[in-house]
Formats: sequence, C-alpha cells, structure tokens
Amino acid sequence: MTINNKKNQEKPSLLIVDDERGVRDTMTKFLRSDYNVTVAEDGQIGLNLLDRYQYDVVLTDIRMPGAGGFDILKKTLSLPDPPPCILFTAYGSIETAVEAMRSGAFDFVTKPVDFDQLELRLKRALENRRIVQENKELKRQLKDIRKAPSILGESPAIRRIMETVEQVASTRASVLIEGESGTGKELVARAIHEYSGRQGDFVAVHCAALPESLFESELFGHEAGAFTGAVERRKGRFELADGGTLFLDEIGEVPPSIQVKLLRVLETRSFERVGGAETLNADVRIVSATNRNLEEMAAAGTFREDLYYRLNVVRIQMPPLRERPGDIPILVRYFLSTFAAENGKENMTITEPAMAALCAARWPGNIRELRNCVENMVVLSRTGEIGLENVPGNVREVSNPGIVKNMLSSPSCDLESNERVLIERALNECGGNRSRAAEKLGISRRTLHRKLNLYHIQ
Repeated sequence: MTINNKKNQEKPSLLIVDDERGVRDTMTKFLRSDYNVTVAEDGQIGLNLLDRYQYDVVLTDIRMPGAGGFDILKKTLSLPDPPPCILFTAYGSIETAVEAMRSGAFDFVTKPVDFDQLELRLKRALENRRIVQENKELKRQLKDIRKAPSILGESPAIRRIMETVEQVASTRASVLIEGESGTGKELVARAIHEYSGRQGDFVAVHCAALPESLFESELFGHEAGAFTGAVERRKGRFELADGGTLFLDEIGEVPPSIQVKLLRVLETRSFERVGGAETLNADVRIVSATNRNLEEMAAAGTFREDLYYRLNVVRIQMPPLRERPGDIPILVRYFLSTFAAENGKENMTITEPAMAALCAARWPGNIRELRNCVENMVVLSRTGEIGLENVPGNVREVSNPGIVKNMLSSPSCDLESNERVLIERALNECGGNRSRAAEKLGISRRTLHRKLNLYHIQ
C-alpha cells in the first residue's frame, strides 16, 4: 500500500517490510497520518522497491522467508543516500538486535511494538538523516570552494599549468614551481594541495625570511633546552604538515648546511628535532618555488645538485604577466570586484581606455603589482567607475592603449582570440618588425616568435 496524495508527498517517505499482514496494516494505520507509507509483503519485494525508489526511513522485520532484515539492511547501506534502517525483533532476541546495530542499523524495536517508542525512534532517525544530509551538502560546498580554480586566466599557458596541477596533485611527486616574483607560484602550490585530497594542512615556509640560525628549528622543531631561548618543545613545519603539503618558497635561499638535512628528509621521510634523539616520521608532500635558476646554481655549486633533482621531479614554469596579456582583463575584473566589496563600493566598473592602459602595461611586478594597482584605483576613486584618469601615472606612461582597443571592444571574445588580435595589431603598427612589436607588447622576441607559431600568424 502506498499513500500518494499531494499532501502526503510532503511527508517523510517510509518503507515497511514485514511478512505479517496484521503488522503491516497496524503500522500503516498508525503511521500514515505523519508518513508517506509504502509496504512490502516480503524481503524480496522490499529489495526491489529499494532498487527503484528512495525512502527517508526503512522499518523491517529481521526474520522473514527468503530475504530477511539483514539483507534489507545491507541493501540500504549500499545506496548512494542510505536511509536509516530500524529493525523489528522478537522480545528476547536482543543479541540479534545488537548484531544488527553493529552491522549498521540505526535502531531496533521489539515486538509487540510500543508505538510511542517507535514514534520516538522514527523521529530520531529522521533527525539523524537530516543532519547527515546537511553535513554532506556542507562538505560538497566546501569541496567546491576548495576546488574552485585559484589560478585566474584562460591563456594557453595557464590552461597547461592547471592541467599539470590536476594530473600531479594526487601523486606524491615533489613539484618545483619556477617563475618571476609575483606570478602566482604560491597559488599554484595551494591548488596542488587542494586538488590532492590530502587531509593534512598546507604549511608554507618562506625561506628567504628565515635567518640561518633558526632554519633547522623552523623546519624540524626543537626540544626544550636545545638552545638558548628554547624553553619548551616546539613542533617544526614538517610535523605540522604531516598528512598535508609543505610549501618551501624561495627554496634557492636555503643555506648549504640545511640543504643536506633537507635532502635526507626527502629520501627517508624521517628527521629529528633539534636537541632530540627521537626519530620522527612525516607523510609530507613537498612543493617548492623559486625565482632563481636552480639548475645554474647547481652547476655553479651554490645549490646541491642531488637536492635539486629531488625537488625537480615535476617542474611548473609560471609565465610572467607580460606573456599572457589576454588574462589581464580577467584578473582586473576579479580584483575590482574583490576590492570594491572590501571597501563598500559595490558594482564598480572600469572604462575601456582604463582597461586598455592596464592591458598594455609591462607589469614587472606581475600579478602582485597589478593587484596593488587595482586596489589603489578602487580606494582613490570618487565614483563607481574607474577611468583612465584613475590609472596611476607610472602605468599610463608605459602603456599604449591603442594596440588593445580592438581586443577590449568585444568582451564576449575568447582570450586566445584577444591575444592574437593584440599581437597582430602590434605587428601592424610596427610595420611587421618583430623586435619592435615584441618591445611594444612587453615580451621577448623569442616569446613573440613562439606565439606567432602557436597562432599560425604569418
């Protein structure tokens, strides 16, 4: 029997599985005012119904011919959204009920059924289901937030980087991220961690900011009394990152004495605190970054070659902003929205000439410099629109808005096409002179040549 009127569709759905007709009828009569009730005459019918329909809670007898209550319980637990399962058991069969609870049943009731107790257990089951579903939804939302692309851009270079991130994230391979200051190396490191599914924390160490005397303690921790000022035991970054990711920024600044110890940790996954004798183990994924050429440093003897190879299992090269001008509008609009909200200036816009000036600037400080520039414009703007007059003078001086006007006139145009338009316009204005066009675009002649091949520009 199924109660199918519109009013009942708003009620929790309940499946009752019992081979005794009297029990089914009594349950239905008692529960139909509060539940949308479906009944099954035996276990096999119950299993078939669970294959076809979704229920909020299941009541089932344990002992039935053919498929029994444990078969129903097993089926509910295998469903993508398992409903809580409450089992009927004869009085005195508490051992069986306990076994059912250990197998995953939400609760049990003894026959003859005390309907007040049954009603209480059903309410608890539904409340538990609600909490479980809310937690799943919150985890899904958190996962979506964590997995949201942290690297803004649609240029071919950024697409390749994100493909690499997704490909290597779930592995244990060490990753070396190279690129100029301000290109977003730490964002890529965080993206690797977020996509990895590792349950530990993302722990960052900015190597250039640490004095050599504190380096070992920061990485590996120390015991109380290990040195002057060490009044208590302290965990190092490796311990704090156990189960997660350790990001070593500016790895080229690590002193030679620490490079040896760092290499040992990478090889053995074990270390000792400063002043301690206990060997500790840590499951840590290493991601490092540098704006220096470690390969040249290794060849010159200023960076250990064996450590370099350990760090450089997978290499990611971050392009400077001047090599991905098509991404600048995306970044500008993101920063504009962010800083407008932070400063209570909602719905701010930017004019085409102002955007053109930003796109044509050289940005030696890369994304970090662009970010600071947009924040400056938002804070100092007296209206809801950023115009060319709001663009800092040092940016306007090195910009040529004319070469990107066409690119910005079609917001719906994809960024690869925009980048192609930008290159073609620069070449036309420079009479086909590649060196001058590269200088106007703020990129190297080699980069321009590579992009000409990429876009098949003659």
